[in-house]
Parts: sequence; C-alpha cells; structure tokens
Amino acid sequence: MFLAADKLRKNLEPSDYKHVALGLIFLKHISNAFEAKREALLAEDAAAAEDPDEYLAENVFWVPKEARWSHLQANARQPTIGKLIDEAMADIEKVNPGLKGVLPKDYNRPALDKVMLGELIDLISGIATGEPGERAKDLLGRVYEYFLGGFAGSEGKRGGEFYTPRSIVRLMVEMLEPYKGRVYDPCCGSGGMFVQSEKFIESHGGRLGDIAIYGQESNNTTWRLCKMNLAVRGIDADIRWNNEGSFHKDELKDLRFDYILANPPFNISDWGGDRLREDARWAYGAPPVGNANYGWLQHILWHLAPNGTAGVVLANGSMSSAQSGEDVIRKAMVEADVVDCMVALPGQLFYSTQIPACLWFLARNKNPGGKLRDRRGEVLFIDARKVGALVDRTRKEFAENDIAKIAGVYHAWREGQGYADVPGFCKAAKLEEIRGHNCVLTPGRYVGAADIEDDDVPFAERFAPLRAKLAVQFAESEALSASILASLATLAP
Repeated sequence: MFLAADKLRKNLEPSDYKHVALGLIFLKHISNAFEAKREALLAEDAAAAEDPDEYLAENVFWVPKEARWSHLQANARQPTIGKLIDEAMADIEKVNPGLKGVLPKDYNRPALDKVMLGELIDLISGIATGEPGERAKDLLGRVYEYFLGGFAGSEGKRGGEFYTPRSIVRLMVEMLEPYKGRVYDPCCGSGGMFVQSEKFIESHGGRLGDIAIYGQESNNTTWRLCKMNLAVRGIDADIRWNNEGSFHKDELKDLRFDYILANPPFNISDWGGDRLREDARWAYGAPPVGNANYGWLQHILWHLAPNGTAGVVLANGSMSSAQSGEDVIRKAMVEADVVDCMVALPGQLFYSTQIPACLWFLARNKNPGGKLRDRRGEVLFIDARKVGALVDRTRKEFAENDIAKIAGVYHAWREGQGYADVPGFCKAAKLEEIRGHNCVLTPGRYVGAADIEDDDVPFAERFAPLRAKLAVQFAESEALSASILASLATLAP
C-alpha cells in the first residue's frame, strides 16, 4: 500500500509528502474511533452521543461533524478538498487541547495537487473498512508505523532523524523487557520506542496501564509525528517539545526512570557542550565539546532509577575512542560497574548512516534481586555483526529468530539460567579482563573467533580443488600474456 501512496506524490519531496499522508491516516483513525464510539452511545442514549466528555472518558478524540472522514471522503474530488482538510484539522485541534499545534494544516497550499489529494483520500479510505473497532484501530496503527518506515527509507539520511528501524527497536525492547514502571526517551523521534514497548507488554500478557511513558524531542516537526503516532496507537504519554534539547533544557530533570531507550544522533559536535562544563550529570567526567556521545550516556545514567536499566544506540567509535578524554570517562563508567552489556551490530541496519553502530546497555544496580542474579564485576559482550539479512540492496534487518537469539543470550546471562560463552558470538568478561584491554568495550576483543568444525578431512585433500583451480587460472594468465606480447611484436617498426 505504501508504494501505491508513494506513487501519488509525483514530484513532491518525500520529506513534505509524509506529512500529507500521515496526517490523513491520523484523521482517518480518529474519525473511525469516534464513529465506533458514537454508534455504541447511540444504541444506549442519543443525548450521550453528543457529549464530548463521553468520548474523552474513553480516550477517544471528539471529531466535529464537518471534520469526520465520511464528509471528507464525500468531497474528495472537489477542488476545495485542501481547504476542507485544513478546516477539519483546525476544528479537531480546537476541541481537543491535547492535539493543539500537532496536526498539519497546509493542505490548501497551491503547490499541493488537489487531484492527488482526492486519490490519496480514496486510497486511505480502504484501510480497515468493515473491520470492528479494535481491529481497525490496530490496522491503522500498523499502517502509520509502516508508512513512517517507508518515508524514512525514501528520505535516506534525513529519514534517520525521526525513525529508528523497527527491528533494532524490537531488539532493545526484548532485551530490556519494560513490563512495569516509567519508560523514557530523551530524543524520542517519532515514538517508535514507545510503540514497541506497549507491543511488548501486550504480547506478553501484561497490562498497558502498568507503564508510564515520557519523552522529549527538539524538532517540532518530528514531535508532531510522534504525538500523532502515539494517538493512533491510543498511547497516553507525556511527550515534551523542547527546542533547546534535553542537554540544555531538561524538562524532566527531577524524574527518574525504570527504563530508558534512546537512539541519539551519532557523534554530534554542535551540542553546546562548552556551556555545560560543570553540569551535575557528568558524574564520570565532562564529555568532550566536540562529541555528545558520552553526554548522552551520562544524561541517561543520571535519569535512571536506583534499579533502572537503559539501552542506547551509538556509533561504534564510542566503544573504543580515546579522543578528548572519552577513554577516561569510559574507564570511570566501567569501574563504577554501570555497563551491563555491549552489542556490536551489523552494518546497513540504518536508513540514515552507514556508520557501524552498537548498543550500550546500562544498569544502575547489577544486583537488584528478584529473578536477576548478581552481575557485579561482569559485562556481557555480544558480537552480532554476522546476524541479520539483507531486505533490499542497501539495508539489513533482524528477523524474529535473530532478535530471540540475541535477547535470549542476554536474559540467560542476567538470570543465570543456562548461559554459556559462545566463541565468536558472546562472552561474559570480568572487570580484570576489561581493564587488561584498557576498558575498550568492542565485543570482538572479548568473544574471540568462532569454533571451526573439524570434518576430519586432511588439509591437502580439502585444498586440492583450490590448487587445481589456481593452476588453471595461472595457465590462462600466462597464455594471455604471451598473446599480448605477440600482438605487440607485430606492431614494432
């Protein structure tokens, strides 16, 4: 379906068109939810069906009559459709304060082809048609998420500014298991970490009300995408738009969180670190002015609850860099025993960059009790660079079994249930060994080489076919050289 919608954009840039399409999907969603609730109320009490509070009590947005999808669909082929959509968005924001400043309202601009708009409305109208309420809501939520990924791919490098590939988020969520408590993302993009956290709870039979979601985002356009993404999913969350960023205006500075999931921008140099040299968050050392990686790690550690855990996506260089004192900060973090697990990722996982990436898992307390064993003085290293498969010419993804493999190793190690080192893949290393590597945290240094199966075939026999092939190639090369020399001789004066 994304390909059909993308075909309609013609010469419109993906970065512009995504707001057109996603805004309409959102409008379709809230209109569907409203109509389903309205029908239920009409069956009980006609007066209640016209009371906005009845809808708000069920976390359903009130949709004014002229803003409902049925009205827009009926007028989809009118030249005034852009104006009608803008008015619908404005009316919805007016009666739903939680959506104020969130919805796109530029459908009537001259550059937007109104025929294309009508065709897009017709296409979106087919989503979840005839499905019951909860099923329709789930389908629209999945379509919104799917379109976010599609647009991230279309935009290339810029796509990574608002979207973390789903399989990476799924892996982080499966490893951390955010069942209960506060979940936070200090640079939340379009909200994928939160959506996957709720999906995790649903799939494991938990209660959605057991987690509270918090986030910050500095880009207003991305913040709006996030608010719509969460609304489509029916996720209630405290997401702050903060144009100064989490470093300089920490909106939630007094809150501590049980789980933090984040994909900060890699190696960002213009983060204003020169204005934050004495910040209380830098418990392990002031991050270099020219790179925010260790600023993000320490900001996240600062916000962890006493038994909190975090997963952070960073560039590979963060595991070994010795520039501008980063090695000193890393050593301090290792000695403080806040590093729980390091995962090296394969290349080509991201839309936005070919820079190799890794996952840092941090823990405030490595002996919290419960089902988790005492892991003090130990770090788990996982080398997942050979895991995953290409889904197109340029990008890889983790399949479900890949995620289960990596997360399963982490859980077995944390819980003390059947963990064993696997050469070339995972190794539980003591702090003494890590100190021996000067606190470089690259998994390849610890996991060693994979075991080679001994097939009992003698060396000479195993390499005989290769020797024969090389002999043929050498003979062909010599014959070609002789032919070239002969040709040159005929050209001599």
